Amino acid sequence: MKENYVNQDILVSTDWLQAHLYDSDIRIVDCDMLESFKKVHIEGAVNINAHHYVKHPNYATDPKGYPWVAEPMIVKELFENMGIRNSTTVVSYDSNGGLWAARFWWVLNYYGHVKSKVLNGGWKKWFEEQRPISINVDKYNSSDFNPVVQQEFICTLDTAIGKVGNNNSIFIDTRSDQEWNGINDRGNARRGRIPGSVHIEWTEFLENDTYQTFKSQNEILSILKSQGVIPEKEIITY
Repeated sequence: MKENYVNQDILVSTDWLQAHLYDSDIRIVDCDMLESFKKVHIEGAVNINAHHYVKHPNYATDPKGYPWVAEPMIVKELFENMGIRNSTTVVSYDSNGGLWAARFWWVLNYYGHVKSKVLNGGWKKWFEEQRPISINVDKYNSSDFNPVVQQEFICTLDTAIGKVGNNNSIFIDTRSDQEWNGINDRGNARRGRIPGSVHIEWTEFLENDTYQTFKSQNEILSILKSQGVIPEKEIITY
């Protein structure tokens, strides 16, 4: 059954993926850790270690330097080695409620690759439904990928500071409850949150079941509306 999501081309079902599993121009990307991928994965998938597509600008002097999107030429080489062309349909998945898969989807879109999707229910749903899996580590020929940065996908620090207190903008803090209330600092020098932000932990958008599929459109809209998140406002997430 296909959920009535607003953007139905972004989330795909396990039924959809199995129907397209052997398409000539599709690439399935496993976003879990490499060791998990080596044990077993969706048939035909390639792996990307969850942090391979970000860099730490200050890593040489500060191992806790903030994460950032890798530079275009790094992404170009990475995607090409995975067999991803600009025309390739990419479906990402993980075993953690789509956390890493959605980040990879975002990076693809940031570099202009709109033919990207996330598997709803991810690895857990695929495995439990006994769909095709493999232990083979497939290699694909290098492809030609040309990244085109979509700057509107990024909100810089300076821009964010200028939006604080703006009634036309709203910040959504998607971190855990413990980070929001300051109990867990996650190794940061300071605890706290952006003034005026609202808190919706990202897991609230998922069903509380084994597969962690996304809730229905109406449920998600209800959660957002309860926090004053409406289409008329500019939404900035962190």
